[in-house]
Amino acid sequence: MSFEKAGTGAMSYFPCRYGNSRLLFRGPRRELDGSYCAVIGGTETYGKFIAQPFATLVEEAMGMPVVNLGCVNAGIDVFVNDSTVLEVASGAKVTVIQALGAQNMSNRFYVVHPRRNDRFLRASAMLKALYPGVDFTEFHFTRHMLSALKEKSTAAFEIVVAELQMSWQARMRMLATRLPGEKVLLWLSTRTPEGEQHADGLGDDPLFVTRHMLDTVRPYFSRMIEVTASPEARANATEGVMLSDLDEPAAAALPGPQVHREVADELELVLRELTAG
Repeated sequence: MSFEKAGTGAMSYFPCRYGNSRLLFRGPRRELDGSYCAVIGGTETYGKFIAQPFATLVEEAMGMPVVNLGCVNAGIDVFVNDSTVLEVASGAKVTVIQALGAQNMSNRFYVVHPRRNDRFLRASAMLKALYPGVDFTEFHFTRHMLSALKEKSTAAFEIVVAELQMSWQARMRMLATRLPGEKVLLWLSTRTPEGEQHADGLGDDPLFVTRHMLDTVRPYFSRMIEVTASPEARANATEGVMLSDLDEPAAAALPGPQVHREVADELELVLRELTAG
């Protein structure tokens, strides 16, 4: 992995495209002619600030190309609505799908940007009725909006969360059923699926996703892997990572190299089994 400017902490991700997709993925670009695996996910899968994300580590261990289809700040909508992603993933021997948060999806209460799913576009009449007097033109990102709505009314906020959770389950089923091959559901978080959701602030990623939700979509996957970052791994999230001073807080909130190694070790075992023969 190279860095664009020595000493600045600017990492080169070798951004690339596949097919006609308008999305930029982490490169270098993998060839799709032979056998390969694919990983779908958000910032963690993309491996922001990480020289060797888990997709690269698994690729090196298995000697098989692993196409990293992770997108920074992505929600499920990015992948469900991108025909190239679905085509690439459909050609993979195994596709790993990260369990993403429920906040970055269009739903009955609000619409997000089709590619940058963390961008809030507009509120529906239902949400405006639930929160009369709120000026939704002030919001540009889903987290900002949801934080403000929770502060405004906890009771109304719970209704919004319930809608997001139902939408998440429907969208995950849709994505899984559109991919014909073997599929692995990946839980990657600083909390367990049973962990507290939003007692303080909005909670840890993936936002609002619970054990019940995972159990609901589990039958659509060949395997499920759970990796919860240990306190030690979280404390060392930026160890060995080249960062600028401005990037350090953001990097500290993401899985570090040690967590990516833990994910890769778990995935390698499962992928070897599912790709055998």
